[in-house]
Amino acid sequence: MATKKNTIVKMKSSEMLYNFLENTHLHKKDFAQMIGVTLSYVYNLIDETIPFSTRSTTLERIATVMDISPEEFVEYKIPQDPILIDETTEFIREKQKEKNLTTVQFLKAFPRKQRLEIVDILRGARPIPLDWEAVSVIAQILDVSKEEMYDFWENRLRQLLNMSGFNFEKNQGLASAMFSCARDYIYKNN
Repeated sequence: MATKKNTIVKMKSSEMLYNFLENTHLHKKDFAQMIGVTLSYVYNLIDETIPFSTRSTTLERIATVMDISPEEFVEYKIPQDPILIDETTEFIREKQKEKNLTTVQFLKAFPRKQRLEIVDILRGARPIPLDWEAVSVIAQILDVSKEEMYDFWENRLRQLLNMSGFNFEKNQGLASAMFSCARDYIYKNN
């Protein structure tokens, strides 16, 4: 007796992308800007004028915007260096879910020039910005208090100072004064 084998047929990456853009009504120009490519490149991916990207960065950005795993693309090869999702990224994702925001909705809340940076933060490729104004925009969009976001910002700044050779043990007073002033300024003036 012959049996049917259950085979999983993966949808072509270009077709997945086209369907996503159609279903979300996301303009191709906005999508191109979110993933850091040109508009013509997006059209070429969809039309299969060029082979679908095999570059892990591009595929991870596309997957992030689409809210899927990059492994869903047949072209994706898992990078040798693991991507580490830190507690700030987890916090942002958690708040995004609490607000019932899709990634596209979340990204559209940012100025166009900041969207690619947010995609890279969401995919674990870059930490939150050091610029407090950029961090406060994230907090505002997620309805998070500046006090909550301050702790993530201070941790990021501490990491950078530590990596640059700042000795927190020897400069404990200075570090304490710097962060106390920063905290006072942010809590009172923003």
